[in-house]
Amino acid sequence: MLSILTLPFRLVFGILCALVALPFALLAFPFALLLLPFLLLRVLFKLAFAILMIPLVLVAVLVALALGLVAALLAIVVPLLPLALVAFGVWAIVRAASRPAYAR
Repeated sequence: MLSILTLPFRLVFGILCALVALPFALLAFPFALLLLPFLLLRVLFKLAFAILMIPLVLVAVLVALALGLVAALLAIVVPLLPLALVAFGVWAIVRAASRPAYAR
């Protein structure tokens, strides 16, 4: 409701500000045309830099993913190592005790 009430004031002040800014915009237009080649050169340099950096960034991402997977695997395996040692000990004892005796 407030925006509807203030709409005429916003329109008047918007048009007034646009009319005041119009001469400055018209004066700035030739300078903008002078700056256009430099802006295009800036875009060209950014594009060349991006083309050179994208493979390096992709390699860095792949290395980071590999390290993350190794860290996740270690985070799962390391707490299970004591249980694996106990299981290996039981297996070794059972295997040593169940060897058949050689008959001569």
